[in-house]
Amino acid sequence: MEPILSSTTLQLRPHHLHPHSLSSSSLSTLKLTTPRSLRQKLSSPVSPLRVSANSQAAPASTEAKSTYSVPSQMKAWVYGEYGSVDVLKFDSSVSVPPVKDDQVLVKVAAAALNPVDFKRRLGKFKATDSPLPTVPGYDVAGVVVKVGSQVKSLKEGDEVYGNINEKALEGPKQFGSFAEYTAVEEKLLALKPKNLDFAQAAGLPLAIQTAYEGLERSGFSDGKSILVLGGAGGVGSLVIQLAKHVFGASRVAATSSTGKLEVLKSLGADLAIDYTKENFEDLPDKYDVIYDTVGQGDKAVKVVKEGGSVVVLTGAVIPPGFRFVVTANGAVLEKLNPFLESSKVKPVVDSKGPFPFAKVVEAFSYIETNRATGKVVIHPIP
Repeated sequence: MEPILSSTTLQLRPHHLHPHSLSSSSLSTLKLTTPRSLRQKLSSPVSPLRVSANSQAAPASTEAKSTYSVPSQMKAWVYGEYGSVDVLKFDSSVSVPPVKDDQVLVKVAAAALNPVDFKRRLGKFKATDSPLPTVPGYDVAGVVVKVGSQVKSLKEGDEVYGNINEKALEGPKQFGSFAEYTAVEEKLLALKPKNLDFAQAAGLPLAIQTAYEGLERSGFSDGKSILVLGGAGGVGSLVIQLAKHVFGASRVAATSSTGKLEVLKSLGADLAIDYTKENFEDLPDKYDVIYDTVGQGDKAVKVVKEGGSVVVLTGAVIPPGFRFVVTANGAVLEKLNPFLESSKVKPVVDSKGPFPFAKVVEAFSYIETNRATGKVVIHPIP
């Protein structure tokens, strides 16, 4: 497949997936009430799923009257139990979440998948998860349609993007971004870069925040060298670009399969290593930082310079390796917006997407193959 690089996004020619057929008979009815829900019944062939604010939610704010018409119910993807993609159900009668004083209500235009989404659905973080049922989704891009009473910088009509969960694994929101509306703290959002559309912007927040925080924690700085393991993935593709164009790397090397080597080079890698043909640990070069997105920590420590760091996102952690869980912060997105608007840093959207809202199950199945290039995006959302 020939890579196509535009001024704002890298995409490969798609091979379309088969459509997914929704089965209304498989949907369950869960009734959790919320004081702010009008519970207006919508005409729909799907059994209504009533999802309300979770037990951690504070009382809704007395926000100013919105100039937007916001319904009491919305379309969303929901799961009421942990398990495979089969637990995902479409519902057209989910309660729109209430808005706290420090939050805004976002009309979702696009969302994106991350590995944390399917791991959460599988129940890997159930000890610290929010109560079921869950509307999944961390990444969002959309329009502010209502603001809480303590919101200072955002206003109705603002086009925003962000990672809606400040702590990825500690009580993530019950109302995620795979819905028509989601409520988000103002501090987690930033204005969408003017040159990006919603689909491109939605693919950035969690991955670019992870890439940036990992580089900062590793002590990466101007003039240092880095090896990115898994450079064509959602985080890896952004580590390459941030290291090169934001942190001032002297040398960037990255690994991928044969068909993605040109993608690495187009993103700024000085050396693209085909892991199907070469063992990076057998090469003579050593690096100040190894950013391991694919779980090869035992090999990564062999090529890090003395005094260097190994950032580990998955797999075993061997000194000097370390692991961290990203903290979402809209200020990071604001800081990186100039690099995005100048196209020095570009979103990478996998060619099989964007997936339409009706094909969320296919999108989940695809990201679980670990074969995506860049991010798996859901767009449009009704």
